[in-house]
Amino acid sequence: MAETVDGKKEEADYKRLHSFPLIRHTDMPEEMRVETMELCVTACEKFATNNENAARMIKESMDKKFGSSWHVVIGEGFGFEVTHEVKNLLYMFFGGSLAVCVWKCS
Repeated sequence: MAETVDGKKEEADYKRLHSFPLIRHTDMPEEMRVETMELCVTACEKFATNNENAARMIKESMDKKFGSSWHVVIGEGFGFEVTHEVKNLLYMFFGGSLAVCVWKCS
């Protein structure tokens, strides 16, 4: 019984430790970066079990707020190389190993 209590405590500590967004790379202006990061966190929390819906929510919100042609990839264990507009890329981690990449190209 003590093992299950310790296991739950360790899992709670891990989730608390990794529940903040970690920016890996961005060239966005400060205001856009903060709004995009908050939107990504909200979408990932709202659709924790469905990355496709989270990506759709982020894309549609970014298209409305900052103009069209935004692209979003959400998942674990992927690499990428994209061509993007200057000052329109955000690559972040959330919840430990969940990565979010948002970029604009026209």
